[in-house]
Formats: sequence, C-alpha cells, structure tokens
Amino acid sequence: MKIRELLSNRVQEAMIAAGVPDSCSPMVSPSNRPQFGDYQANGSMAAAKQVGTNPRELAQRIVDQLQLEDIASKVEIAGPGFINIHLSPTWLAQLVEHALRQPRMGLNAVQNPQTVVIDYSSPNLAKEMHVGHLRSTIIGDALARLLEFQGHKVIRQNHVGDWGTQFGMLIAHLEDQTAANQLAEVALADLETFYRAAKQRFDDDTAFAERARDYVVKLQSGDARCLSLWQQFIDISVAHSEEIYQLLNVTLTRRDIRAESAYNDDLPGIIEALQQQGLVQEDQGAQVAFLQELADKEGNPLPMIVQKSGGGYLYSTTDLAAVRYRNHQLFADRILYFIDARQSLHMKQVFTLSRKAGFAKPECSLEHHPFGTMMGEDGKPFKTRAGGTVKLAELLEEAVSRADQLLASKGTELTDDARRQVARKIGIGAVKYADLAKTRTNDYVFNWESMLSFEGNTAPYLQYAYTRIQSIFRKVDQPVDADAPIELAEPQEQALGLKLLQLEEVIDQVAREAYPHLLCNYLYELASLFMKFYEHCPILRSDVPAASRASRLRLCQATADTLATGLDLLGIEVMERM
Repeated sequence: MKIRELLSNRVQEAMIAAGVPDSCSPMVSPSNRPQFGDYQANGSMAAAKQVGTNPRELAQRIVDQLQLEDIASKVEIAGPGFINIHLSPTWLAQLVEHALRQPRMGLNAVQNPQTVVIDYSSPNLAKEMHVGHLRSTIIGDALARLLEFQGHKVIRQNHVGDWGTQFGMLIAHLEDQTAANQLAEVALADLETFYRAAKQRFDDDTAFAERARDYVVKLQSGDARCLSLWQQFIDISVAHSEEIYQLLNVTLTRRDIRAESAYNDDLPGIIEALQQQGLVQEDQGAQVAFLQELADKEGNPLPMIVQKSGGGYLYSTTDLAAVRYRNHQLFADRILYFIDARQSLHMKQVFTLSRKAGFAKPECSLEHHPFGTMMGEDGKPFKTRAGGTVKLAELLEEAVSRADQLLASKGTELTDDARRQVARKIGIGAVKYADLAKTRTNDYVFNWESMLSFEGNTAPYLQYAYTRIQSIFRKVDQPVDADAPIELAEPQEQALGLKLLQLEEVIDQVAREAYPHLLCNYLYELASLFMKFYEHCPILRSDVPAASRASRLRLCQATADTLATGLDLLGIEVMERM
C-alpha cells in the first residue's frame, strides 16, 4: 500500500467536503521531523487564497471532515495551517506484516507497463572509454534496472560511435599494421595509443591523409576490404567496452548496441521525408531546417543542418533516424536519453523536428535527462595529473585497489581471495554510488576519501549496514520466524517500519523523474534508522521477550532485503561479510 497516496485521497475528500475546489492539491508529504507527525498535508494555505478564507480556519474545517480514525493516532493543526498526521503504530505494524508476507515485500508490478527505450553510455569506438562516459552509463543503467523491476519492457540502446571520417584514418593505419604481419588484436590492444599514432600520421603524412579520406568514401559505399578492416576494429573496440561494463556491473551487452552505422541506409530517406514535407530548404548547398519553435528573442528561427553541402550527414541526421526507428519499429512509449547537459540544445532540435516530421508519434514521450560534469579537486573537469583524459578502466582498477588496501588496514578476517571479491564490490560500488547519490543535473567533485568512507551517505556505509544485519542472523541459533507478529512499540521501531513501507513511492518517483539520488537518499535514511533501531532496541539480549526478539528479527530481515533490493536497482552489490 502507498501510504502517501492513501492519505492524499483521504485529505482530498475532506477538502472537497469542506468546500474546497477539487482542483486544489492536498500537498501531502512525509514530515521532516518526528514532532510534526509522520506526514503533513500543506494544501490549506494555497486553497485558502482560492476560497478567500483564513488558512488555519480552513485547515480546521478540513480536519473536521477528515476520516483517518482507522489509520491515525493523532491529527493536529500547526502554524498557519499545516495538518500534521501521526500514524497509528498498530496500523503500521499491520502494513509491515502484510508487506512481509508478499513477494518482493508487496512491491507490485505496474498496472500499465510501457515499452521504454533508454539511450545511454554510447562511447565512441575510436577510443577507449574514459570518465566522461561514466555518468551516462551508470545513471542510464540504474533507470533500466528500476523500470524493468517495475514491470516495463525496457529496450537498451547503446548508440555507439562507429562511423564517420575518423574511421578512414583508423582503417588505413590498421591496414598498414596488419600488412606488417601484426595481428589486429595486438595492434588495437591500447586503443588510445593506436588512435594517437593514426592521428599523428594523418596530420604529418599527406599521402596517408589522402588514403584515409579515400577509405571513408570506400567504407560508406560498402567496399568489402574496408568493411572487413572496419569490422575488425569494431569487434575489438566493443570487446574493450564489454570488459568495462562487466567490471562496472552494468547490464549492457553486445546485443544492446545499435550503432551509428546501423542507420546509414536510412539517412537518404530521412532527408527525402523532410523535403517532401517542406521542413528543410537548401541554404548554401546544405539542407537546413529552420525551427521557429526554438527562435531567438528577435524571432529568428534556429537553423538545424541535416545534410552538409557535400552530401554528408551529421549526428542530427542519425539521431532523427534513431527516433523514427524507436517509434515505428520498437514501438516505444517513452524514450529516455542520458546525454550530458552540453547537448541540451541539440536534443531540443532533434525532438522538435522529429515531432514535426512524424518520426515521433504524438503519444511517445521524448525525454532528455541531462547530467552535470565529474570535477576534480581543483574544480575543473576530472583529468590525470598530466592533464590527460582518465581511462575508465584505470579508474575502476584504482577503486578496487584502494578498497582492498582499506580492508587490509582494518584487519579483516576474510581470506585473501574473499577480500579481493569484497574489495571489488566496495570499490566499484563506491564509484557508482558517489555519482548516483548526487542530484543528476549538478556537477560533482570526485574524491576518493569521501566515496570510500564507511560513514555518511556512501556505498560502503550501506554495504556495511547490510553485513551488520547478516552478522546478527549468524548469531541466531534458529531461522527467523516468518510468521511472528510485528510489534512497533518503540519510536525507533515505528520509524523503521514506516520507512520500509515507503520504498515503492520512492521507486515510482525515480521512474517518473529519472533522479536516482532519491533512491540513494532513501536507502541512506533507511540504514541510519536501522542503526538507531539497533542501538535502542536490543535483539539478542537474554532479557528481551521472545515476541519482541522475533518481531525485531523480522524487521532486520526486511531491512536487509530492502537494502539489497535498492542497491541492486542501482547496480551495486552487497556481501555477507566485510
């Protein structure tokens, strides 16, 4: 049961009975402080203006009509008209007990599942993945996991860059390497080094540059030799990306790749469709759409080039083809793009023209969910000490190494092999959570010490909370009684029980708004409340009544399951021991 939804409905009914128009919102939200109740209804102030009365008087009229006797122990008016609702511990205990008897703690699949296409990660296969790919990859994957958990059909789309002029340069260099009897796998073992060498030759050797440009034309026209070399490059590059995804515990696979090249044959048809509808015109030899919807302050429409004067296509053309494919072949209800904020204008152009051209159906939701930049301690975009781009593989390896050193310094009883496995989960989890726990649209500072800390809102803190609960179960000489009644006699038990019941509301909000930090905040609050519960409500002490022990063990189990579920939705693993 969604408590907030239930309370909102009850308060809305009371507002209407009190003479408030049904257009006024009850504005029910969880309270920030226990003394203000468990939930607050703050709609009286806004409604009072509309009906022309005193907010506190209106709040009293609403309370007089409010039917909460079965679920609230106290309802009171505070300040200028806040309605504080204190839920009944008995009712909460019944809800928790009911939830524990259900699969997935009563987290039901959505009633109307959608087909959701998620565009994320999308590295350029000409280079190794770097830290600039991290945010799109892990935020997009968290939403993919969460929406699947809700019961939606999720189609992952890894729109990798595998086409364009730079590939002529790379193919020419690879051909020379293989002609010198060097295996393609060896030549491409370090993609960054290979790319720099090819670029250096392109800049310094005129003959090589001409051959590279010629290879672009051959590649785009389907030359078998060029396509063979290109395919070798792509296969090895994709294998590099797959290694990163596996280490990062990301669900993307080779099957999810829908590369730029996949739309190559569609691009002439995109231009033709735009021309037939009169949505583009020739301007200095190029095909340009002038978007009045995105006009500047002077009313000048925003130009969007979809075909260059020489006949070449752009990212915008490919993105239009992708929208059409996702609408008319994948039948998407929602399309979520996790692309950084610098591409916001580009995405507005693509969405606007897609709507006008009919590439996007009116009922399909096109959503760009931008994100900020990972910053270094100096407040600038995260770089190596030498000022270069940080390879993602090296960053993740360092995270695991630092976590291993941290575990060793704490004197863990784990074997060396077990410690390495735990270090991987802690290190990778720390990097991912440090990103996911920040508001997506904000920049954030990358800091090893804070992200690997066992205190505060971090992955290690949550993973430790989970292992602490497992240690309790190891001390119990019999299984947890799954039929034991739930008791919420102490304030700490009530607070923990209420928080356990709020997971579904948080998941729903993340699914709507694509802000994973909301789930991170929830899990941190849950773990913090568990620690308070653990300190104030003894479980295994000999003087604890059997009924209280059994109830508290069930609350421990529910907390562990909820932490594991929430972290799994974020792509973060838990462990039995640490």
